[in-house]
Amino acid sequence: MLNVHNLSVSFNGEYLFEEISFRLNAGDRVGLIGKNGAGKSTLLKLLAGDNQADTGVIAKEKEVQIGFLRQDIDFVFGRTVLEEAYQAFEELMKLEQELAQINSDLATRTDYESTGYHQLMENLTDVTHRYEILGGYHYQGETEKILQGLGFKREDFNKKTDTFSGGWRMRIELAKLLLEKNDVLLLDEPTNHLDIESIIWLEDFLKSYSGAIVIVSHDKMFLDNVTNRTIEISLGKIYDHNKPYTKFLAYRNEIREQQLNAQKNQQKQIEQTEKLIEKFRAKASKASMAQSLIKKLDRLDIIEVDDEDNAVMNLRFPVSVVPGKVVLNLEKVSKAYGEKQVLNNINLLVERGSKIAFVGQNGQGKSTLAKIMVSELPYQGDCKPGHNVQIGYFAQNQAEYLDGEKTILDTMIDAANEKNRSKVRDILGSFLFRGDDVDKHVKVLSGGERNRLALAKMLLQPFNVLVMDEPTNHLDIKSKNVLKEALNNFEGTLLLVSHDRDFLQGLSNKVYEFKNGGIKEYLGDIDFFLQQKKTDDFRDIEKKEQEKSVIIKEGADDYEAQKRKKSLKNRLSSLEKKIAAHENEIAEMDHELAVNYNETASNPSFFDNYHAKKKHLETLMEEWEEVSMHLEP
Repeated sequence: MLNVHNLSVSFNGEYLFEEISFRLNAGDRVGLIGKNGAGKSTLLKLLAGDNQADTGVIAKEKEVQIGFLRQDIDFVFGRTVLEEAYQAFEELMKLEQELAQINSDLATRTDYESTGYHQLMENLTDVTHRYEILGGYHYQGETEKILQGLGFKREDFNKKTDTFSGGWRMRIELAKLLLEKNDVLLLDEPTNHLDIESIIWLEDFLKSYSGAIVIVSHDKMFLDNVTNRTIEISLGKIYDHNKPYTKFLAYRNEIREQQLNAQKNQQKQIEQTEKLIEKFRAKASKASMAQSLIKKLDRLDIIEVDDEDNAVMNLRFPVSVVPGKVVLNLEKVSKAYGEKQVLNNINLLVERGSKIAFVGQNGQGKSTLAKIMVSELPYQGDCKPGHNVQIGYFAQNQAEYLDGEKTILDTMIDAANEKNRSKVRDILGSFLFRGDDVDKHVKVLSGGERNRLALAKMLLQPFNVLVMDEPTNHLDIKSKNVLKEALNNFEGTLLLVSHDRDFLQGLSNKVYEFKNGGIKEYLGDIDFFLQQKKTDDFRDIEKKEQEKSVIIKEGADDYEAQKRKKSLKNRLSSLEKKIAAHENEIAEMDHELAVNYNETASNPSFFDNYHAKKKHLETLMEEWEEVSMHLEP
């Protein structure tokens, strides 16, 4: 489908990658990995045709369609969620306008026997046929299904996109991409703005995707669940193996161990050969043997060991001053967004030295309470900081507050004060921004590099309480580990909002679960919390909550009602599989019709079978919509 040959890209004289080659085939689900700034997003932009390489060729088969989910998106304001999602069907929209115009013309004409009227009738037949082939009679149901899978409710469909946050707009963009039926999908950090429920849905969708997919993600579990191949960009080279992330890493380590052992053995052989050469050189009778050994060494292929990029940022959060024993005291704190009550009478006492994790589904108020604690939101109730409390806050979208037109160095200098301005370059160096890197503009940085800069900027302000909301978004796995170690060594008070179990392990001694406007305290770490929930992973909790949300409504104690809901859910799953199968069969028939029209059209049973499948698909879609309505909470 897509062939990459000897591709090279440089920046300021240094290669991001040099003469890399690989091929994408249908069914490949590639995890594109590497540290922040290695060139992952750049490679996606090259594959999408947004940027041009310095050298090399990207060849794609004729008519291969490529869809690209970018980290930065632009929306046309004024459209509803549905109207924006329908932009995925550009040709269908044009055909609908043509049909409307033709029908309007037919309605106003009475010259039924004229050539013009007959031409209109022929146009109507042609356009209707094209509209039907492209799925014009079921695209709306398909759109609603995908929007709901990504977390939208029916009442959201007619709301303006401007009323949604950047994260929800990203979901709309992802929905459009999935609806376009591209041959190649390029996804740059698709899970950053999704809750666990939507991530699980997206995993299932991508696992059954028939085209090729390239995913940049730092979510290890997502990569393991979706991908069947991994390409790592490291120090300008790529390492490509048909294994998901975790198995790829194990295999890479195994290969490197073999290379090291082979290199050691070869080095021993070389040393022994060199000793023999020196020994034989001294004797005239052995001179020819010495020359033979020298030629043998010259012909020897030296075994090389794959280079490893072990550069990591150096992060430490110093405590400014020692605060009082009580850091924050919250009494009867409530917060509502319109009619939705997110927090209801929250009472919480945060003491000096506490290490707290906020967990729970998206929309349950974790980020809202964090913002209340740092005075970012109005609320009802009391939230009083203690004596000498200085709060450092890392927002979920912290990197968005950086000015893209400034350089890295100017960003830091402008945030510094007289005491720490002289340390700016040292701080940047510890975050891997060295030499000419500091003169880069923020707008050219990758998402991970922007997060690193936002973390570096935090260190210019004094704090003894650290509130961090999803700080690992965009960070590569090595940077996550460095951040975790720095937080582990932080001697102040820590409050973390995160869905990442691996990251939270060992960082908290108290967990608060957010649910239905309230919070529940667990006096232990994240593993203790999961033990209490009788599960090993957040995703299992989310799956259980998802099942409950389908089954539980008012009067859910009624056993028969629960059985009926479960039955409906099973029916919905069965319908979705049948719909997918029918759509694939119809797509194959459409392809056959387009490629071999004369031969296919001469088969009288073809169109009977074709229209029967279309009609059955419409019936299935109608039944799916009806079951979905009954399952809505």
